[in-house]
Amino acid sequence: MAHDVAATDRGVGFGVLFSILALVGALAMLAAPGRLTKAGGFALAVGAALLAVVSVQAYA
Repeated sequence: MAHDVAATDRGVGFGVLFSILALVGALAMLAAPGRLTKAGGFALAVGAALLAVVSVQAYA
């Protein structure tokens, strides 16, 4: 008997999740008042975009 391995869509799911977080960070960077809040939005956007790419590549 052969054992079948089920495929997973985790890479796509995590990619979408982190892409949405990157968009939230970009919107915070554009719309938030104050330089510190804009810097936090930028950090969130860059970190989430990095994790989105890594998650898609890790589960490919």
